Amino acid sequence: MKIAVVATGKIGLPLATQYASKGHEVVGVDVNEALVDCINRGQEPFPGEAGLAEKLAELVAAGKLRATTDYADAIPGADAVVIVVPLLVNEETWLPDFTWMDAATNSLAEHLTVGTLISYETTLPVGTTRDRWKPMIELVSGLKEGKDFDLVFSPERVYSGRIFEDLKKYPKLIGALSARGAERAVEFYEAVLDFYPRDDLPKPNGVWDLGSAEAAEMAKLAETTYRDVNIGLANQFAKFADTRSIDVHKVIEACNTHPFSHIHQPGIAVGGHCIPVYPRLYLSTDAEADIVRTARNANASMPVYLVDRVEEIIGDLQSQRIVVLGASYRGGVKETAVSGVFPTVEELERRGAIVFVHDPLYSDRELEAYGFTPHRIGDDADVAILQANHAEYRELGPKDFPGIKLFADGRNYTDPAVWSGVPRIVIGGGG
Repeated sequence: MKIAVVATGKIGLPLATQYASKGHEVVGVDVNEALVDCINRGQEPFPGEAGLAEKLAELVAAGKLRATTDYADAIPGADAVVIVVPLLVNEETWLPDFTWMDAATNSLAEHLTVGTLISYETTLPVGTTRDRWKPMIELVSGLKEGKDFDLVFSPERVYSGRIFEDLKKYPKLIGALSARGAERAVEFYEAVLDFYPRDDLPKPNGVWDLGSAEAAEMAKLAETTYRDVNIGLANQFAKFADTRSIDVHKVIEACNTHPFSHIHQPGIAVGGHCIPVYPRLYLSTDAEADIVRTARNANASMPVYLVDRVEEIIGDLQSQRIVVLGASYRGGVKETAVSGVFPTVEELERRGAIVFVHDPLYSDRELEAYGFTPHRIGDDADVAILQANHAEYRELGPKDFPGIKLFADGRNYTDPAVWSGVPRIVIGGGG
């Protein structure tokens, strides 16, 4: 097959590489010319994705994978087009901002030819595939869905850093607008993916047809919103535990020994492109989901909560030298999407602290580009707040922060014994 992948970022590029590894001719389309050039050199454009560098170099050299900024080069004659363009959310209204996706959809529709299967993998509000993309593509292309092309929704269900493994591990969900579209989508994904056998599933691992685009759209929103709500509950438990000197982590560990309890872990922030974003996409079509809204607001408040606890312990933060450890939204991933670093730094600065940021994955120049003052391990600090659980932070101790008065581990990630002699707090740790 000839396959076009629209948007070759941290999800799209591994997908394109996976498809090419199955022997297909793959073209990635991206508006970022520097990214396209990097891909065409066979060089990994971002670190941390297991197996990507080796596969990319091999497949580009073999002529199976290339990238372009030109839709006219990639879309005509494609057997399948997979779209993974980011969908933004307005921070004030919580409504989806389709600007980037509309532009990509219009561009592919302008060059669409008869016989193409179009699959949206970007997480969408329920109804978007049928009510937005179908009429838009038909209007621009002059072609008819279900006759000249087929349109499906198939959510990505992978985790950055282990995408190739996750593609094999989890069922590939699809939902189409017609029976023919569903059949084509199943055939396509079976031709580009491999699946591990799993005895724990109700039916064989592979491509699962959920019966409609709307069902597939909801499945992705539901599984991610569940995680946000669960974390919100864990954070509520943690805040209560702090008032009663209870170690909530031991409580959660005990609860989860029961097969019906799956409580997640509390923490300073819920970041990334998925968990803090998709509940808001769900709310855009289900305004009555108060439990979802409450959990999202509760999780967004956690950076301020931890700063409150720091201030309770050491007093006024005015002119205190405070280091935030981790610009990334989570450990081991060089990505700041909805990272807790931003509200944490903002709140500390609002209270007059002198704030520094450290991250082993970012250079000083990159941190400065975000408006942060870089910190070097070994420099003086009054307080350190762990925001991202990078492996490099596991063994940090008081000697790495001369003069430190308090260590606030926002992820309960470090070894308490290492911090002997210096107050160490965690969210839900009691005290």
